[in-house]
Amino acid sequence: MPDNFPPKKTPMETTILLLISEPLVRLVIKELMEKAGYVVMATGDLGTAVERMSEATPDLLMISPYIETITGDQAGKYLRTKALGMRILMLAGLLADDRIQDRADLEKVAIFPPPFTGPELLSKVQAVLSVPVGQ
Repeated sequence: MPDNFPPKKTPMETTILLLISEPLVRLVIKELMEKAGYVVMATGDLGTAVERMSEATPDLLMISPYIETITGDQAGKYLRTKALGMRILMLAGLLADDRIQDRADLEKVAIFPPPFTGPELLSKVQAVLSVPVGQ
């Protein structure tokens, strides 16, 4: 098995850093992920996200397109330098712009546009986590 493809973790062994600026959306997604068995560290700001990463290394960053005064892709790129194996899932409805999809492909960021159901989001999270790091 390649070095960049560690053994598959169960949800209880998988940590998600949830960086979503909207408090209600963050709460709903946090509860959904925890109910599915994932360990979730949730915040709405980049500074707290960095602090949380000192507690545990996330396997997945779920992020909104804009955080405070920074874009989600800039925040994701910065946070990935602190956790090289972390996958990123941006919850954004901006797919009409091909440049965003092209940049996401280059940065190895999965994009999932709302609206979506809980089961659809869980399925997307599982799919993103099953892809080898860097692909």
